[in-house]
Amino acid sequence: MTNAIRVRGLTKSFGDLHVLRGVDLDVEAGTVSALLGSNGAGKTTAIRILATLAAATGGTATVAGHDVATEPGAVREAISLTGQFAAVDEVLTGRENLVLVARLRHLPHAGRIADELLGRFSLTEAGSRRAGTYSGGMRRRLDIAMSLIGDPQVVFLDEPTTGLDPEARLEVWDAVRALAASGTTVLLTTQYLDEAEHLADRIAILHEGRIIADGTLAELRRLLPPARVEYVEKRPTLEDVFLAVIGHGPATAAPHEEATTAPHQEEVA
Repeated sequence: MTNAIRVRGLTKSFGDLHVLRGVDLDVEAGTVSALLGSNGAGKTTAIRILATLAAATGGTATVAGHDVATEPGAVREAISLTGQFAAVDEVLTGRENLVLVARLRHLPHAGRIADELLGRFSLTEAGSRRAGTYSGGMRRRLDIAMSLIGDPQVVFLDEPTTGLDPEARLEVWDAVRALAASGTTVLLTTQYLDEAEHLADRIAILHEGRIIADGTLAELRRLLPPARVEYVEKRPTLEDVFLAVIGHGPATAAPHEEATTAPHQEEVA
C-alpha cells in the first residue's frame, strides 16, 4: 500500500524549546493510525505541521503525495482537520452547519450532501435543531461530518474525545470506525490508551519529541516480556457500570481484569 503520510526527520523548535526532535512516521492510505503521547509530547505540533498550519524547523513531510512546505495549497485540498474542540456554529442547525461548509467549498447540491452526512452520522432526527442544543458527542459527530465535506483523502483528528463523557466517547469511536470503513486515511492523536487500542491499525508513541515505538498493537505487545499464567478475577469497571445503567450495554461488557497471583505460576513462551 502507498503511504498517505510520510514524515522524515521532522523537527520543531520555539527558541530554546525543542518540541519535535526528529520524527519519522509513515501512515498507509486507507488506515487509521494513532499518535499516542502524554500532554506536551508534541502531538498537536506535529498535526499542525502536517496540516500546513505551522512550519517545521527541519525535516520533510508529505501528505497525499504533496510536500507540506512547498505545496501547502495542494495539501489543504486533500485534507481535513478536526481540532480538540468542536468547531460548529451553535446558532445554526446541524443541517445548516453542513450546508454552509458545502457552499463554502463551492459544491453543488449542498442540501443533498448535508442530508447524506446527517444520515451517515445518525443525526437526521437532530438535523433541524440548533447545534447549541446538541450533547458533546453529537457536536463532535457533527464536527467530524463537517470535516468530510469534499471527500478529503486524509483526515486529522486531534484528541477527538477530550472532555467527553463515556457515552459520547463511544459515539465518536463509532464515527471514526465509519471513516475507516469508507477508506479514508485517519491520523488521530490521543492520550487515551484504550482509544488507540480500539481504533487504530497502527500506533506510534511520541515521547519527548521522538517516536520511540511504532507498530500494530500485536507488535507493540511483543516488546514486553512473555506473559505469565495467572488466575484472573474479572470485575466490571466503573465505566462498564455507568454504560450498563444508562442502557448502553450489558454490565458484563469489557470486564476489568484484576490479576490474583496464583501459586505455581507458569511462564508462557
